Amino acid sequence: MAGTIIASMLSLPFSAASTSPVGWALTIAAAIAYAIPALAARRMQEAGARICLRLAWALHALTLAWTWLGTGPHSEPRFGFAPALSITAWLVLTVYAVEQQLYPQLRSRLLLAALGGMAVLLAALFPGTPLHVNASPWLPLHLALGIASYGLFAAAVVHAALMSRAERQMRHCGDQDGGLPLLTLERLTFRFVGAGFALLTATLAAGWLFGEELYGKAWVWNHKSVFSLLSWITFAALLVGRERFGWRGQSAVRVLYAGAILLLLAYAGSRFVMEVLLGRAA
Repeated sequence: MAGTIIASMLSLPFSAASTSPVGWALTIAAAIAYAIPALAARRMQEAGARICLRLAWALHALTLAWTWLGTGPHSEPRFGFAPALSITAWLVLTVYAVEQQLYPQLRSRLLLAALGGMAVLLAALFPGTPLHVNASPWLPLHLALGIASYGLFAAAVVHAALMSRAERQMRHCGDQDGGLPLLTLERLTFRFVGAGFALLTATLAAGWLFGEELYGKAWVWNHKSVFSLLSWITFAALLVGRERFGWRGQSAVRVLYAGAILLLLAYAGSRFVMEVLLGRAA
């Protein structure tokens, strides 16, 4: 089984060979910039780690512009599961950079550096398939809504992980080690869930109402649409449960994780199977 998967990965026409030398140079530079604060998290000063993360964020943005948006010579816009994850990671880093200005005690440097490094390398290995030249002009907006919802839910998951860590510290040590207060983390988590849910609703509504114009075919009941609707239902239940029944703590976090996994399977998971395991465009 493993041999079949590896062989299918090596035979893909859109594998690492389709990434230009400039794209690879930017990718490696971004990965190194991410690796420095991730590997030296305990030895670096806060100011130095912040500079490395900002540099990695900028290099990641250049990498996305060069490889995903088709800025390189003889290149064309491409999309797939790995670019979607890479853009999601970059959006989470953007949120973190903004939040650090408002909440300097927010600490998730190691997690985000590791996430960004893996995402940028994965996108170089699997840059996806070319977008159709005759696609609807509204398709980029539809994709942007979907990726933005991915980014907001990913930010919610990161905050939920920090919230769980803060709860464990309070339970075992009675101290949060100077991090962001638990109630603040919880409030931020659900703000991201609410914003992500609004964008996910808009994305699904656009796919339902304008699917034929966007993709050349009406709404189809496939793995992507089923997992998307299941994730929407899960997030809706989470928001209603918090508002009506006061869901909090680990019970709410588990529901959030379940919805995030379903959403990940909806697009990135389906495209991974099609592009990597089956070796064809989705």
